[in-house]
Amino acid sequence: MADAPPSEPPPPGLDPRSLRDRMYIVIFEAETPAGKLFDVVLLWLIIASVFTVAVESVQGVAESYGSLLRVLEWVYTTLFSIEYGLRIYCARRPFRYMRSFFGVIDLLALLPTYLSLVFTGMHSLLVIRALRLLRVFRVLKAVRLMGEAHSLMTAVRQSLPKISVFLGAVMIIALVIGAAMYLIEGEEAGFTSIPRAMYWAIVTMTTVGYGDIAPRTELGQFMAAILMVTGYGILAVPTGIVSAEIVSHATDGSAPVSAGAAEPGDEDDVAVCHACGAKDHPTGANFCYVCGSAVD
Repeated sequence: MADAPPSEPPPPGLDPRSLRDRMYIVIFEAETPAGKLFDVVLLWLIIASVFTVAVESVQGVAESYGSLLRVLEWVYTTLFSIEYGLRIYCARRPFRYMRSFFGVIDLLALLPTYLSLVFTGMHSLLVIRALRLLRVFRVLKAVRLMGEAHSLMTAVRQSLPKISVFLGAVMIIALVIGAAMYLIEGEEAGFTSIPRAMYWAIVTMTTVGYGDIAPRTELGQFMAAILMVTGYGILAVPTGIVSAEIVSHATDGSAPVSAGAAEPGDEDDVAVCHACGAKDHPTGANFCYVCGSAVD
């Protein structure tokens, strides 16, 4: 009989003989079969609970199956409450988990059901549970995309000063055009104040065009036409700024490169992942930022 495959070693600092640590491995880790199964079941429960809240808002469905949907809603809330309590119990730093992003989201996913006992209609806010689906990235090993995500976030951060200046210019244009339209059109056309006229200018520049306010004079319509044409160029500016930063960030070698085969002639002291070929790892890195394998 063939020997059973060896089980994965527990994470450092955890005792597999301790019930609390075993629960931690299942609930907080996704590397073990039990942990992955827990996350997959949790994701399906979240999807089912969000679907229940959504269909309950349909009048015909609520009239026919309202009682059943409310029972299901409380079943999901009870399960999530137990899960939240277990997370606090087995977390090595409970208060740190409670203050973390997922800890706050886990709590907010429970409160609407309990608040609905006091405030009518609060259960509709349960759709916030959809944010818990972000855990799917951990289950699907999306950590291999962290290199690309890092490059994108770096480009966005470097673009913030330029985008801030651009948005300031847009607001100045909206103020000037709004004030001009307030004088040209007046209250008869719906431009009852400068803020109201600025609202029209922003709606026009972004090419939304609600139509609740429209110029009536020829001069006002001429200015509106110029603003509409300008809006198409304005929409392209932020995209161009971020795109230029991404290209610059990728070509100057400051960002992690995409996974690929190592080029001949690489220096011997460059850490290369032999599993996927990615290189340019940070100094002292032990694992690949793309696939998670060991690097040397």
